[in-house]
Amino acid sequence: MAKRINKYLSEAGYCSRRKADRLIKQELVTINGEFAQLGSQVTEEDIIKVDGKEIKQQDKFIYLAFNKPIGITSTTDKKDPTNIVDYINYPKRIFHVGRLDKDSEGLILMTNDGDIVNKILRAENNHEKEYLVTVNKPIDTMFLKGMSEGVPILNTVTKPCKVYKLSRNKFKIVLTEGLNRQIRRMCAFFDYHVEKLQRTRIMNIKLDVPRGKYRHLKETELNELKELLKDSSKEAKTN
Repeated sequence: MAKRINKYLSEAGYCSRRKADRLIKQELVTINGEFAQLGSQVTEEDIIKVDGKEIKQQDKFIYLAFNKPIGITSTTDKKDPTNIVDYINYPKRIFHVGRLDKDSEGLILMTNDGDIVNKILRAENNHEKEYLVTVNKPIDTMFLKGMSEGVPILNTVTKPCKVYKLSRNKFKIVLTEGLNRQIRRMCAFFDYHVEKLQRTRIMNIKLDVPRGKYRHLKETELNELKELLKDSSKEAKTN
């Protein structure tokens, strides 16, 4: 059965569909010795290579919940000595679902299932991510209200979100999008500096492993996650 080349690479656990398209544009993907094109169709009989290395379909998908320490970078680039893949040192190829700042810590999902990556990351799918944040000065009502209603950063306005004060300098925030360094930029807009940022939940998956450790998702968690993702779009919406 034929399938698009980006779907093949995603299902093979090599990368997400979006990254596959970038590799194709860079002429790093070949099909039977010829450069792949966006939308090229392939079958199991075809020989698919990325940067000269043959890519075969995975037998089983892997899903890990990892507690990323501060100082580890959410990248698969082996040139970066702090890359997350070398740190985890998992025996099979996996990649991260979204990013977590180098100076932040907490839950990040690792997998070789490219489809689930796209579904979780699409902002329009409104999937929750929860964070605990410590700032440099006392939190007031105006700060909580402003953060929750939307903040102008990066030439846009953040989506309304849930914000709860936990103590004098600490709050919990639940986002449904993931802009670059979003929470830090939001806080900075109100003249607050983030001293500590920890992600504690992604949808139904909660942080429950020691810093620097990982675990496989439980079958019940994975089934619930897939149910939550059932109606989610894999592709960005177009106008």
